[in-house]
Amino acid sequence: MAEETIFSKIIRKEIPADVVYQDDLVTAFRDINPRAPSHILIIPNKLLPTVNDVKEEDELMMGRLFTVARKLAEQEGIAEDGYRLIVNCNAYGGQEVYHLHMHLLGGRPLGPMLVG
Repeated sequence: MAEETIFSKIIRKEIPADVVYQDDLVTAFRDINPRAPSHILIIPNKLLPTVNDVKEEDELMMGRLFTVARKLAEQEGIAEDGYRLIVNCNAYGGQEVYHLHMHLLGGRPLGPMLVG
């Protein structure tokens, strides 16, 4: 069984977060350490530690991450200029919280994908 994370507590509203979207499959909230003017985390409500843990039965939920990202980009006013979606996997991928999550970033030019 996967270890519960801070994100699980945000989903259940046990700790405060600036939640901007929630439904039966996903929850989205503002990052507490934003890297861009708009920086929202979109997470599945089901605890999946990494992308490596995604199964075929999770396809609807994973697709919802993208449709919610599109909706939030429109609401944030960043859809037309553009935005970036990032999903990190494991240590070399830069994952810090082991509850799969997508970063929605925008509101300024974001520069190259990788530096160095």
